[in-house]
Amino acid sequence: MNKSQIKTKLTQHGHRPTASRLEVVDALLTYHGHMTADDLFEKMRDGGSNVGRMTVFRTLDLLAEIGVVRPTYGGSGAAHFVLLEDGHHHHLVCMRCSTTVEFAECSFADELSQQLANQFKFRIEGHMLEIYGVCESCQ
Repeated sequence: MNKSQIKTKLTQHGHRPTASRLEVVDALLTYHGHMTADDLFEKMRDGGSNVGRMTVFRTLDLLAEIGVVRPTYGGSGAAHFVLLEDGHHHHLVCMRCSTTVEFAECSFADELSQQLANQFKFRIEGHMLEIYGVCESCQ
């Protein structure tokens, strides 16, 4: 997803793509998500941004509501926001050391999504897939 697509999605959902919101979007795209709202705020502030902490939090909540990001909770207590590229995102997560590996392969998730949509008469608009196991280093 790029800035233009996110801007369009905001508009389609009845939200204005304000300068502050777009600054948060730019930061998310620059840092590829995978950070807490506080981490993103700190990076933006360090980069010279004047966007307030609450604006960052509200914008991330809004972006989650419209399917641009998803919060994940890795045991730290704080949500880490992950960009959903084309409506989906995938992780392998080590249950011992918490190493997280992103992967792009989506064919089985697409098949499962189609089966679930048919079975439950559900319009699926995206997915976040996490598979848990033990990484090579921890085995």
